[in-house]
Amino acid sequence: MKVLLINGSPRKNGNTFVALSEAAKTLEKHGLEAEIVHIGVKPVRGCIACGQCIMKQLERCVFDDDICNRITEKLKESDALIVGSPVYYGQPNGSVLSLVQRMFFSAGKYAKNKPAAAVCVCRRGGSTAAFQTMNMAFEMMNMPVVTSQYWNIAYGREPGQAALDVEGMQTMRTMADNMAWLLKKIHADGNPGYPEREEWQPMNFIR
Repeated sequence: MKVLLINGSPRKNGNTFVALSEAAKTLEKHGLEAEIVHIGVKPVRGCIACGQCIMKQLERCVFDDDICNRITEKLKESDALIVGSPVYYGQPNGSVLSLVQRMFFSAGKYAKNKPAAAVCVCRRGGSTAAFQTMNMAFEMMNMPVVTSQYWNIAYGREPGQAALDVEGMQTMRTMADNMAWLLKKIHADGNPGYPEREEWQPMNFIR
């Protein structure tokens, strides 16, 4: 089984990477493959709601000039997802939000039922708001949200400082332990047996 970890920080080896690496090492101890993918520093488009991915049944975003579709391909091959982000103004990095929104909208069937976890890293505050924002996307995609002993948050400002957050690193390991446990339970007999769901009945409140 494989877990995809997305490093949503522009700093490839910064504190978000430190937190994700702690989780990845724990996943590997359980015999799972863990791949950390960095979104890089090039622009990531926001969704423009053109709907072409759905109308043309592309299973990818119609725009192919950034990293979105390459990470979508990795999601298809993965059994679980962890998304990490630094905290900017009490929110996740805008690039990783754009990535997740486009990936889930265009290829959401490859996210459904896969366990997911968010990881947030901050200097001081805003982490819980960012963490909640990231989890909301998982819940809309029917992805079991993997918990830990605390919210999946680590603290640090300068690169590498998050490693000094003893509780934060323990939280990452506990989250990874829980994810490995859940994945093994889901795939224990080779048949995940996902629940049968009703057809979606969308509506709004304007009549």
